[in-house]
Amino acid sequence: MKCFYLCTMKTEIINIGDELLIGQVVNTNASWMSEQMSLAGFPVVRTTVIPDNRTEIMTALQEATERVDIILITGGLGPTKDDITKAVLGDFFHAKLVFSEAAYHDIEHLFTVRGFPVTALNRSQAEVPEGCEVIPNRNGTAPGMWFEKKAGADGRTGPLVVVSMPGVPFEMKAMMSEQVIPRLREKLRPMAIYHKTIWTQGIGESFLSDMLEPWETKLPEGITLAYLPQPGIVRLRLTARGNDEAEIRRMTDGEVKKLEAIIPQYIYGYDNETLEEVIGRVLAEKKATLATAESCTGGYIAHLITSVAGSSRYFQGSVVAYANRVKEEVLGVKRSTLEQHGAVSEQVVTEMALGVREKLHADYAIAVSGIAGPDGGTPEKPVGTAWIAIATPGGVFAKHYLMGDHRERNIRRVALEGLNMLRKAILSA
Repeated sequence: MKCFYLCTMKTEIINIGDELLIGQVVNTNASWMSEQMSLAGFPVVRTTVIPDNRTEIMTALQEATERVDIILITGGLGPTKDDITKAVLGDFFHAKLVFSEAAYHDIEHLFTVRGFPVTALNRSQAEVPEGCEVIPNRNGTAPGMWFEKKAGADGRTGPLVVVSMPGVPFEMKAMMSEQVIPRLREKLRPMAIYHKTIWTQGIGESFLSDMLEPWETKLPEGITLAYLPQPGIVRLRLTARGNDEAEIRRMTDGEVKKLEAIIPQYIYGYDNETLEEVIGRVLAEKKATLATAESCTGGYIAHLITSVAGSSRYFQGSVVAYANRVKEEVLGVKRSTLEQHGAVSEQVVTEMALGVREKLHADYAIAVSGIAGPDGGTPEKPVGTAWIAIATPGGVFAKHYLMGDHRERNIRRVALEGLNMLRKAILSA
């Protein structure tokens, strides 16, 4: 659950850098900035990536001012000759560069702490366009710059805010989180927005949409639903907007209760929870332990489990039994079972689950075996065939799946199906 604010003002992000356009650096800034601005209630309507070129920067700025109210810029603020963003912004706002004592103080402090003298090149970074507000950079030498035009200037019906920040991700993120977004909220005082995310597993997007259509069509005005699918999971996001924060929270939480009554078997968590975190919490609450035996997933389930801090309290370990010999010698799968039914079968995966549970002295066990692809399938067992077994203190059960022909997607889906089968088994025990 998150409650943020919504403003009708539109935002555009401009990321500057030749390295972004040639693929040398992945533009992670754009996705992170878009997410943070959206959650803060300032919708991003466009992201533009341009080179370190004066004409391109000027054109992008001019076009952006004609369609949005907030422009966020990253990149081109370093001390080298190809870093031209600051000079272009000065020209764009008809402002000469002036020396900022505040910016220089931050630069000097950073160099002193690191034991280096301030060079003339770095000193020049304290020069900023006259009239802008300097945004301190606690993590680097390039200050951020805040430009603002009031409503009525240049014929505008509303204000314009332009913020230029370093392209280095950790410098930009700190500046955005600690200074830019709080200042935007304070100045613009937007309306309330409330997000609630519901995580589902075990049903595809289209089938889920069919089930939820009667409920979705009756959502109150001001509440919208978004389907956000990924391999093995569909995330549902309810978004409510209004003037009364408490009221939109109450309305949204009421709709979540209705949703829980419609698809209780598919919901496993909310907001930022992952399935592996939910499994960990349930196991910890039950004071139970887990082991895994993995063939087609190659240890991916164990990776997900151990990605959660504190998983050593409940996770015993894993056996990656890719070869049949390992299934026999380590997990105790009978050779006759393998010869009669094949490695990808209900019988083998059942014996794998029982074997690893006993071998590693666990309360619960997940075992998986399948044909991840892209080859190895047969007419009887095509690529994507998988068997998953869960061993519990009360017995063992297995389920058959046919995933598809994409190897990485199959591995992910098998792991998530196994974890969700385990979750249900623990909760029903």
